[in-house]
Amino acid sequence: MKVNYEWNDYEILATGDGLKLERWKDVFLLRPDPQVIWKSNFVLEDFPQLNAKYNRIGGGGNWQIIKDIPKSWTISWRNLKFQIKPMGFKHTGLFPEQAVNWAKMIDLIKNEKRQIKILNLFAYTGGATVACTSAGAIVTHVDSAKNMVEVAKENMKLSGLNEKPVRYIIDDCKKFVEREIRRGNKYDAIIMDPPSYGRGSNGEVWKIEDNLFDLVKLCKDVLSDNPLFVLINSYTTGLQPIVMKNILYTALGLVNQDNIESYEVALPTKENIFLPCGCSAMCVF
Repeated sequence: MKVNYEWNDYEILATGDGLKLERWKDVFLLRPDPQVIWKSNFVLEDFPQLNAKYNRIGGGGNWQIIKDIPKSWTISWRNLKFQIKPMGFKHTGLFPEQAVNWAKMIDLIKNEKRQIKILNLFAYTGGATVACTSAGAIVTHVDSAKNMVEVAKENMKLSGLNEKPVRYIIDDCKKFVEREIRRGNKYDAIIMDPPSYGRGSNGEVWKIEDNLFDLVKLCKDVLSDNPLFVLINSYTTGLQPIVMKNILYTALGLVNQDNIESYEVALPTKENIFLPCGCSAMCVF
């Protein structure tokens, strides 16, 4: 298990009964979490400073505003800034647990004596893009949702990085990689943060259990001759760290697994327990 303790603007105050109570700077949110199958110590909905709660309704849900809440606001991690905004499917525009991987990638990039080119697939609102760019990398940011790419641009601006060389692509990730192979473009590092299920810009269906291996294998052909790392993340409950490690090992055709690390990613809570938030696997060449 890996945990990052550098957040000042974010914390989990309490958990229980399928919910997590979070502080996002000065805003308090209550959101469902499928991993929270234990009982809470108090009724989380009764937290006096609660601003909003996400209620599940059928296959979707909505935000219930309890106290005044800004349309969006900014939180910081190290010297980087990110826009937070309650959105559909209980999202806020950021996954704080990924700070574990941001810190690792920043160190890897800064330790290199060369310019690092990174391909960030399923890049969402650009947490990894911001982190890697801040370390000096050149990033190609790919996501099928135009509105998420716009938030990524805003996050770059908030962090004072909007003049840095980032290429934003709104496209299906698999189709983009296939075109990059035909063009002969290469990358020193690949980040992949796929959803469990999703659709591309033209209705392409993505299911992580069916498509992840093939995409990682395809990405082998856009790695440079001197690659730095490949990182894949999964939020799917049934996809264990060893599965992610096996995917990297087999799809990339590696000789051994010595340079692959796989691990659960978690967040600390004020209750002195850890909340699991999926898993990651990283191959450092």
